[in-house]
Amino acid sequence: MRAFHGQLSDNQPIRRTLAEKQKQLRDLKETLASMKSHTAPALRDSVRKRIAQLEAELAAAPALKSSPENRAQRQTTRAATDGERRPRSRIRAHVMG
Repeated sequence: MRAFHGQLSDNQPIRRTLAEKQKQLRDLKETLASMKSHTAPALRDSVRKRIAQLEAELAAAPALKSSPENRAQRQTTRAATDGERRPRSRIRAHVMG
């Protein structure tokens, strides 16, 4: 049976938010710490590799982090562009204006 467009089985990467990535990183670190001494080295290496990938992704995404500086910068940018926006339709312009 074939998948239709947009179905989860389309072999597409799963997109995760910053919070989901942080949770996954915590979970993987806990998993690595709780591994027994007789765990397969290949499994340990794959978990370490994924941890390194997640740390790199999180370090490369400072714009996604919700810090007070970024939040203030977004608000000032939004305030500056609010005056430039035009209503979507005349009906809306009439109602709002």
